Order: sequence, then structure tokens, then C-alpha cells
Amino acid sequence: MSDMSEFEIFLATAPGLEATLCDEVRLKGFKRPRAVPGGVTIRGGWPEVWRANLWIRGATRVLARIDSFRATHFAQLDQLAHKTPWKTFLRPDIPFRVEATCSASRLYHDGAVAQRVATAIRDVAGAPEAETADVIVRARVDHDTCTLSVDTSGALLHRRGHKQAVNRAPLRDTLAALFLHQCGYNGSEPVFDPLCGSGTFVIEAAEIAARLNPGRSRHFAFEHLATFDAEAWAQMRAVKSERPPSVHFYGSDRDAGAIAMSKANAERAGVSRFTTFRQCSISDIEPPEGKPGLVIANPPYGTRIGDPAKLAPLYNALGRTLRERFPAWRLGLLTTEPALAHATGLTFLPTSAPVPHGGLKVTLYRTPPLA
Repeated sequence: MSDMSEFEIFLATAPGLEATLCDEVRLKGFKRPRAVPGGVTIRGGWPEVWRANLWIRGATRVLARIDSFRATHFAQLDQLAHKTPWKTFLRPDIPFRVEATCSASRLYHDGAVAQRVATAIRDVAGAPEAETADVIVRARVDHDTCTLSVDTSGALLHRRGHKQAVNRAPLRDTLAALFLHQCGYNGSEPVFDPLCGSGTFVIEAAEIAARLNPGRSRHFAFEHLATFDAEAWAQMRAVKSERPPSVHFYGSDRDAGAIAMSKANAERAGVSRFTTFRQCSISDIEPPEGKPGLVIANPPYGTRIGDPAKLAPLYNALGRTLRERFPAWRLGLLTTEPALAHATGLTFLPTSAPVPHGGLKVTLYRTPPLA
């Protein structure tokens, strides 16, 4: 790959959420988004890489795919990896590290592949290798095809720099954004999380409505690359798209510590003006004034926090309270346990495939507007 003006860019997400991420990427105006296993591909250059890191809410990382070739033995890998234009994007003064994965290939040893690629980088670009380097080159050998990418994000993209306080088993911001999208949320209706924990759903919904870029408060690995243009990046970041939301966002939790965390996180995210958090139990929640919207919750489930049998009354209380007090609102409910979802007594729309989260598989259960 000699021409690096346009290349394939891969936006990773949790398996099962590829189509939802593709919808977001398309709505943000990126070229030729295509859902593939594990994420979405687009075409573009380095400005598109920067923009994807800055704008996209549902991606966990952004990889710039810089080369791809067939390799069935190590001599071939050595030769072709030395032809990759490493100097184009790696700086000789910035350390790098290589992470490799191999599947269904004659090159099956991850460590040996990583070693060969690292040697090629040192020889061609003169960059130093370090175990703790921020710049990561990823080598993936699948069915004898080696794909070389640079991880342009660095820390995973759910680490947005706002949520310093978290409770047990927190939901990642990236997942929250995609689940909100699956519930049909687009920023024009109120959102209420009655089990808000550290406030992830409420804050994410408020940021979407306020058109705040998810990557606005953090740094990225691409800032260490030879292709980085600090002036162009500063101009991109300086473009302001914010607007005051037309609606408000609400969270409640029976735990006072959770409410304190949520308020602090909302303040850091710059959305405290649009959010209200209140300590109360599920049976005490009331719909806010104004038009109906979306109730969304990530309650405890037995394999995560607590015993499933003991949690059924919580789900039952949630369903009963929503039926009685939240007419015309919709519910989005995350759980690993179908029995707990159905303990709400609510009627759900067809579900999609479970999504990996914290070593478990969670399913989003959605209702139509409640009668």
C-alpha cells in the first residue's frame, strides 16, 4: 500500500452491535460505511481517522489499516512487512509495540508474528520498541492474510475523561450510546433512568441532545504519529456544534452514593444544567412534567450483582410502576436473564442477539409506548 491518502478505517464495537454502529457512522456522514464482523469499515484518510475518534459514540477503537498481504511462512512475512511504508506514519522518536492475533492460518504463533513485524518497523522506521508504548501496531493473520493496522485511539474510546466515579459493574459509555440508538433515541425526547448508578445513560443521552463530541476531553494515540497535523486537529476540535437541548434528562437511584457520583460525572461532562438526579426507590419514581420519552435502565442481574430469584421483586416493581405512572413512555431494559425481564409483566418487542458486556451476554428488551 504505497498511497496513504485514502485507506480502510476500521471502527470496532461489541459483536452484535455492528449494524447499530453502522447507522451512527452513516448519520455522521462518513464515506461508504459497511458493517463487518466486529465493527464497521469506512474509507478515508487521516482527517477521517481523527474525526471518527472525535465524533463516533459507539466505537471502542479506531484502527487505520495500513497494509494487507498473504503470508504463509515467516520468510514471506519478513519480506512483505519490510515493504510496508512504516516511515509514512511512525515517528523515529516515539516508541511502539506490536500486538498480534492469528487464526486459521499457517502462521499460528502470535508472539512470533509480533516479533517479525516489530523487527520490520525498527529496520524501516527506526522507531524504538517498548512494552508500555502508547502507539500500538496490530497484526492480524486470518486465513493466511496478514492485516497490519495502527490503533489510532490509544485508551478505549469509552474512556472519555468525564466519568471518574463509577459504581459496581458500570456500563461503558460506548455501549450506552448504541443501546440508546437501538431504542430509537435521537436527542429530541426526555430520558429517565430509575436505576442510574453512575449516570451513564442519562449523561450519554444529554450529550447526544447537546451535540457534544464524545472525544472532546481526551487525547488519542494518533497525536503521536508522523501523520499528525496539530494545527488541523486544533481547527477540527474548535468547530462547535453544541446546542441547548430542548428536553431534560433524569436519573434516580436508592443509593445516595450513586446520586453523588452521577452529579459529579454530569458536572465534569458539562451537562449538569440539563440533568436532574434524585435519591428514591423504584416504587417512588414519578414521570417528569412534559412530554413522554424513554425510560432506560441497566438493573442488577443475578450473575452480575445479586441472586436472580431475589431480584424478581425489583423487576416486578419497575414494571408495575411504569404501567401505573408512565403512560406513553417506552422502556429499554438491559438484562442477562429473560425471566427477570418478563418479571416486569410488560410486553416486549422482538429482541436482537445478546451483546457481550463484562464477561456476560446482555439483551436489550424494548417495549412500545406503554398504554
